[in-house]
Amino acid sequence: MSSADLAHAAALHTLYSDHHHWLTGWLRRRLGCPQNAADLAQDTFVKVLVSRQAARIDEPRAFLTTIARRLMYDGWRRQDLERAYLESLAGLPEALAPSAEEQAQVVETLLRLERMLAGLSSKARAAFIHSQIGGLTYVEIAGLLEVSVSRIHQYMVEGFKQCYQVLAE
Repeated sequence: MSSADLAHAAALHTLYSDHHHWLTGWLRRRLGCPQNAADLAQDTFVKVLVSRQAARIDEPRAFLTTIARRLMYDGWRRQDLERAYLESLAGLPEALAPSAEEQAQVVETLLRLERMLAGLSSKARAAFIHSQIGGLTYVEIAGLLEVSVSRIHQYMVEGFKQCYQVLAE
């Protein structure tokens, strides 16, 4: 183990020892469920572990709450997306409904797509979805969004860049 790895492990151990109980309590007050709070606290420390930033944290509680909040919001967003998808399936005859495994795959794909497009403006996101999912031409999209075709080209470049960045993570 290198000295950098040892320093990271020691910093992570100290961070966990000093703040895990506090973070779990903070999350419990916000979530109202001790089990979800414990899971989210653990996920927060996993993020810190993977980020390898434990040795460079100046404000540990602010750092941990920022990560925990993002994980909470991601969880809520996932629940909302999953609920909307399942509601859309409710009207299908049972014979046409996808299996539980297929449903899980669709939800994961939708979440990944959402992460890919999250950094785009609403018009850029709409242009990208109309083009890549809806199959519309740039001229049709420009008419819908009331912008020029060259602006649609710019939106598409932004969309593809955003997707590549998320895929590279």
